[in-house]
Amino acid sequence: MKGALNARVARLVTRLALLAWVAVSHALAQPVVVNEWLKTNVETLKSWHVEGDADDPLKANIAAKRPSSGKATQHVLVLYPRASSAYDVALARLLDVFNERDIDAKFTLLNFQNDPSLGMQAIAFAKSAHVDLIFTMGSESTDFMVARYTDGHIPVVSICSKDPVLLGQMKDYDKGSGTNFAFTSLNMQIDVQLAYLQELKPRLKHIGILVDSKNKSAIQTQSEPIARAARGKGINPIDIVVDDPANAAAELRRKIPIAIEAMRKTDPDLSNSVLWVTGSTSVFKEIASINRVAGKLPVISVVPEVATEGDDSAVLSIGISFDSNAYLAALYGADVLTGKAQPGSLKVGIVSPPDIAINFRKARQIGLKIPFSFFERAGFIYDYDGRPVRLKGISQLGSK
Repeated sequence: MKGALNARVARLVTRLALLAWVAVSHALAQPVVVNEWLKTNVETLKSWHVEGDADDPLKANIAAKRPSSGKATQHVLVLYPRASSAYDVALARLLDVFNERDIDAKFTLLNFQNDPSLGMQAIAFAKSAHVDLIFTMGSESTDFMVARYTDGHIPVVSICSKDPVLLGQMKDYDKGSGTNFAFTSLNMQIDVQLAYLQELKPRLKHIGILVDSKNKSAIQTQSEPIARAARGKGINPIDIVVDDPANAAAELRRKIPIAIEAMRKTDPDLSNSVLWVTGSTSVFKEIASINRVAGKLPVISVVPEVATEGDDSAVLSIGISFDSNAYLAALYGADVLTGKAQPGSLKVGIVSPPDIAINFRKARQIGLKIPFSFFERAGFIYDYDGRPVRLKGISQLGSK
């Protein structure tokens, strides 16, 4: 009797500890607004001063709080095309890596708003300020710099950018660029993604592909390749395209039911169909709207961050997280700054194996069975109550 009571008390303490950890984690992860296009978090602010520029709303400055090591401070420019929660995640990881590696660096962040004239001003700033390294944040920034600064004097590393080979920025994955550019990729191989989908749904008939028509990189590296690969396997791809990103929620609520009706013609109970959410920010940020009209249809994302705790989540994500890509890009940048590597000698940085995230709360709601192999490989798992039980491959049960 006493042993059973002690066991119940132990379970209660473990549960309370987990709830306390979740509360603290939420507090640390709460965004701290720097300006209209940039957010950081409490954890980052422990090690870095992050401030907007009083004279320029498109500029921000970051400096380390720790004492200087006495070495020359490296000046890093991060070129933004616009605001994005994905970029906030990537920046936080970039700063973490530089802090862990004890690299003396200060950062200037410039948002060129996808305006070529502002972009050229950013390049001029980099030259006049004797910047040591440029990170191109996002595919749009990378595309801009590839077109205008290849073979420039300042090393450039892409971060949070899609596959440079599929975008025509690199010839292959086997050699470096031979220029001042080092590339990383947010994409995983399409045939691998499709293999995961067929493991989940062995008789897969339909893939509803959600993408933003304005997001050319998502179309070129995600929606078109998965559609081609699906057709090659006898699977029917159905494009669900958002034409007006500002009105994405309304478009998705209207277009997803139309796609579902098309699926029902050959898959009446939708047991062999899925919705596939690409890395289009305007699409994946509307996950709550997508879930409301998807019903029992599994919503699967290429962006691991879209499978998260609670109900506003994909049931499953298979891809490369912004965090993982940023970690690799930060390592590339650190090696370039410390002279361990030349940017043109670095092969395309691809994270492997892919990041898998599972929300078992959503799986139970829609009656989806998750293969045990997915559970084994998943780095992020949320339980039937939607709480995190594994994050970055580390169990959260009883560890706090």
